[in-house]
Amino acid sequence: MSDNKTSNDSSSTDARRSGADSSAAGHSQDETRDRRSANPTAPPEAAAAASAPGPQASATERASTDAPSSASNVEPVDPSQARHDEARQATREARASSASATAAQEAVVPETRRADSRASLAQNLETATEAQAASAANSHSASSDSPMGRTASQPAVGLPPEFTAAPDFGKLNAPPLPLPEHAAPPQPAYLKQSDSAWSVFGRIIAARARQIFDRAGQRVTQRTLRIGVSARIFHPEPGARGLRGKTLQYLEESIAHWVMSRDVLVFMIPTVGNQGMLHTSNIRLRDYAKHLDGLLLQGGADVSPQSYEEVTTRPEWPGDRVRDMYELELLHEFIESGKPVLGVCRGCQLINVAFGGTLYGDIATDVPTAGIHVNEQYDQHRHSIRFPDGSTLANMFPHQREAIVNSIHHQAVKTVGRDLNIEAVSASDGIIEAVRYRKAPFVVGVQWHPEFHRAGGAELLDCTPLLDTFLRVARETRF
Repeated sequence: MSDNKTSNDSSSTDARRSGADSSAAGHSQDETRDRRSANPTAPPEAAAAASAPGPQASATERASTDAPSSASNVEPVDPSQARHDEARQATREARASSASATAAQEAVVPETRRADSRASLAQNLETATEAQAASAANSHSASSDSPMGRTASQPAVGLPPEFTAAPDFGKLNAPPLPLPEHAAPPQPAYLKQSDSAWSVFGRIIAARARQIFDRAGQRVTQRTLRIGVSARIFHPEPGARGLRGKTLQYLEESIAHWVMSRDVLVFMIPTVGNQGMLHTSNIRLRDYAKHLDGLLLQGGADVSPQSYEEVTTRPEWPGDRVRDMYELELLHEFIESGKPVLGVCRGCQLINVAFGGTLYGDIATDVPTAGIHVNEQYDQHRHSIRFPDGSTLANMFPHQREAIVNSIHHQAVKTVGRDLNIEAVSASDGIIEAVRYRKAPFVVGVQWHPEFHRAGGAELLDCTPLLDTFLRVARETRF
């Protein structure tokens, strides 16, 4: 009975073992199939070897996990000792680099400086070594005393202690103190205590107004000058056709170019009036005096003896009464406006007549002893003039008491008009060559033609100072 029981137990035990073996074999076959499916190109021997567990791997796994002495085999590392070793290593590297630098310098530095260089380098090396050793010792003592020294990271060697903490920006830029709820904001420091909102506003408006006026003044003062030139008049010839049967008003080219040489605008002023005009106009000569900055009276026909209440000595010299009336009115309007006037040749004679003076109708007839003031050479004829002491022209030409000018006139000033000064006379016969009205900023007449004088010429008088003075007064008096 017992034998049967024993045999039954053994048979059941064998059955369980065979079942377990078959189950393990089944699992092994499944794993082998999985590996073959993952790597179909691998040979069966390799798959079998991979499926078989290695005794060495299992021993290693047990040694690393199961053995109780595996954790104690790894020795702990002291952080302070590691930093000390790093400092010593840095010291050795510094010594090596210093030695190499010393050797390089000894190869270049002359023999007389090698001893000094060696001593200096040795001293620097010793100082650096001591500083690094002291820093390492301080770091080691701090890490050993502190309970967190083994885990907390220490600052780099040689850094000041304030670099170990984050900066406190609140301490550097403290927030402003809050104002009371109903308190007014503080007044800016640049304002006065007595300043109110209206006073500040008034100053702003005044500053803005000054700026606008300054800009307007600059525009006015920098505007190009506008100089008016009186017109020469060509009267129609009886029975003529074409232009000779018409009244022409024109100016000589040289007089315009002379004025324009100083970069100013030149306008010819025509005659005005309603008699015999096809197209009437309300424009008057005073309008030209209002809008122009100066007047230049150019030369041309003789002044009529009727204009200074005398009778002509010769019928072929009647003068131009129409032009006299036109230019006398023009001269009066510019003087009333305070604008400068410059008369040339006939213009000089007209200024004298305007203030009550008289003229020689013909110099050769009225003054037989006088020199020749006109001939066939026209503007090539010339003579010498002299500036009286204290005259405006003498001050205008300070280094010239006498000068040579052209002479193209047969009329001349006889009696000087009221409030006129003599500015120049002919050096040979004393005939008046220039006058100036002393009750105006600039009203000057010259008997010669300055537009025919070349600027900077060596022989004839350079009349550029005369033109510049005229234009300067025009700029100053145009408001």
